[in-house]
Amino acid sequence: MFHRFLPSHDSIKSHRLLRWLGPRLHDPSLWRINRHTVAKAVAIGAFFGLMIPVAQIPAAVIVSLSLRANLWIASVSTLISNPFTYAPLYYFAYHLGAGVLGIPPRPDDATPPVYESVGAWLAHAWEWLSGIGQPLLLGMLLMAMVGAIAGYCLTQALWRWRVLSKRRRSLRARIAI
Repeated sequence: MFHRFLPSHDSIKSHRLLRWLGPRLHDPSLWRINRHTVAKAVAIGAFFGLMIPVAQIPAAVIVSLSLRANLWIASVSTLISNPFTYAPLYYFAYHLGAGVLGIPPRPDDATPPVYESVGAWLAHAWEWLSGIGQPLLLGMLLMAMVGAIAGYCLTQALWRWRVLSKRRRSLRARIAI
């Protein structure tokens, strides 16, 4: 099913930006589509997709190389966070982190403040970041861990269900004959 969307092994191995990885890219488990490599890849992609806002795909690829998970699926599954989902994810992460820490969420002022200088703006930005930083990071970490575990377990369960349903249909077809 996924094979038609995947680039060929040769095109990836011969790509000029990836040649430095050399024989590591020849590991067949990085390209194999089975229950274990896909589940690991989904977990890695979900973790980095929910945890860090930049360089998600390179981080997922590096971890996939070391854990021998499917590179393509790990890269694609990081797209759980994208420009359309950043705001709701970070909003939920902040409120989750604030709830765990027992910090009441800060109400936002309706009118933006006026600054006399760039220094005043930087001081306010630093104060604002330090206020939301700890709850936001904790919420992102919790969401990333839960997302990775849920992605792994859900992939394993769905894969197993699909295999069993195929076997049942095959068995029914043989019995009906």
